[in-house]
Amino acid sequence: MTGTPQPGCPDVVTFGEAMGALRARTPVRLGGTLSLSVAGAEANVAIGLARLGHTVSWAGRVGDDEFGALVLRTLRAEAVDVSHTAIDRDGRPTGLLVAERRIRDLAGVTYWRAGSAGSAIRPADVLPALRAGTRILHLTGITPALSPTAADATMAAVRRARALGTTVCLDVNYRARLWSADQARTTLLPLSRLADIIVASADELPLVCDDPALTEHDATAALLRQSCREIVITRGGDGAAVISEDGSIAAPARSVPVVDTIGAGDAFVAGYLSGLLDGLDARRRLERATTTGAFAVSTHGDWEGLPTRDDLTLLDQPTGTALR
Repeated sequence: MTGTPQPGCPDVVTFGEAMGALRARTPVRLGGTLSLSVAGAEANVAIGLARLGHTVSWAGRVGDDEFGALVLRTLRAEAVDVSHTAIDRDGRPTGLLVAERRIRDLAGVTYWRAGSAGSAIRPADVLPALRAGTRILHLTGITPALSPTAADATMAAVRRARALGTTVCLDVNYRARLWSADQARTTLLPLSRLADIIVASADELPLVCDDPALTEHDATAALLRQSCREIVITRGGDGAAVISEDGSIAAPARSVPVVDTIGAGDAFVAGYLSGLLDGLDARRRLERATTTGAFAVSTHGDWEGLPTRDDLTLLDQPTGTALR
């Protein structure tokens, strides 16, 4: 389904903006300490796949600054290839986000990404990473929202992937702070017509359908009549489903204490694509995806708690088990 691995060629190529991430356990206005890490939807997926043993290349742009150095150092440490990542020499900074705890598992996230190095990504930054033998191109609806050049890079990458026979996975990942629903539909509709796999929540489906008034059933049927092979519907705490020409398969979410929901969707996608690369059927792909998503929500950080392949069975152990 996703081609044959080629020596020296990554299983997956993804691209987008990675940022410095500052996290506070209390509202920032109250002061206190901040922890420092990195974040970015595509980088989170890249790390998740690498931890599961797949080869991944992440392309993008980072600033010529300490936060950019942190992004590159972190991805390298997680065995993600960054050889196609550009360092912006024109003074654009690496973007930043600040996440602060509110109540229960709720968090507020604020971004500083306007005019960032990541928003200046262009086709020439991405296309060299795509080669014959790459099995999956993963992209999100976040990147084309960043700037016209980022939108151009996204479409150029999709067209190159199609020409190479590479499976294209589009995670809609709509962010209302970046663009309106109408703006998103204008850009995402052409991308959806070239995608093999679309990942979306039920309320994101209208952004990738010609008729936004369609029901979920009719919207997925319409997408399958295009080039799309399968639609993965994420339902948060209610699990997820895969719809294809073979029918619909659903899986519940794994039951775990919820600590932090940020990055859960990216963890889910990493697990799903890992299952696809391993040749698992749809049900087992969903099971792996809901497992990796459970690791994400039960630990702090966007990607820090993501599992290795050996960790995947840990949630099957009885509560309170001590591993010795």
